Amino acid sequence: MSQPAFVLIRPQMGENIGGAARAMWNFGLDRMRIVSPRDGWPNQKAIAMSSGAGRLLDEAGLFDDVAEAVGECSYVFATTARRRELTKPVFTPERAMQIAREKTADGQKVAILFGPERSGMENDDIAKANAIISVPVNPQYASLNLAQCVLLIAYEWGRQSLDSIPETVEMGGTEWASTIEVEKLAAHYEERLDDAGFFFPETKAEGMKVNLRNLWSRLPLTRADVQMMHGMMRQMVRWKERGKD
Repeated sequence: MSQPAFVLIRPQMGENIGGAARAMWNFGLDRMRIVSPRDGWPNQKAIAMSSGAGRLLDEAGLFDDVAEAVGECSYVFATTARRRELTKPVFTPERAMQIAREKTADGQKVAILFGPERSGMENDDIAKANAIISVPVNPQYASLNLAQCVLLIAYEWGRQSLDSIPETVEMGGTEWASTIEVEKLAAHYEERLDDAGFFFPETKAEGMKVNLRNLWSRLPLTRADVQMMHGMMRQMVRWKERGKD
């Protein structure tokens, strides 16, 4: 799939470059471009921090300025939290990645700019972008680490581009109980509770039984759960009978 290029502008710490590589690779992104890294390139601290995503660093493009890094792109986003004296559309990460996906699917080349850790991007950098991405964070503390910002944008790209199931359950070696299995469990408990005189007084017994069966039907029981609850009831009955001897 076509994907945007992530452009790190004058990054100051190798660890953040490596962290950004890890964040990108988590979501299948591998097009990194680096503009004038403070500590030169290659950077051993970046390689150490990349932790398995070193290929992104090996293949990363190295550029002297932003204009060169995004020269062939037709649409550029700039990530910034500060207000600027520039008139540009401002998108949330979610909306920005929707647009990026549409444009890359149409064959356009898209880039996303990330500024240096200490001061962020300068207006001259942002002026080269078509739009701004603004992460909705605490306005009293809008500072994001470079790798964190990359992770947020990469996550939104991956969330919209990769097939994912919104919710699932790890079954732990079992499977969901069938209706008949739950019905038999309900009958077992009803029988034993009846023997114990639980359904009292008699005028309320039928309603209590309905409520109990309704409770069983609401529970998301597995076959292992059903077997365990049968065993619990049998053991309580045995314990009660031993107490009579």
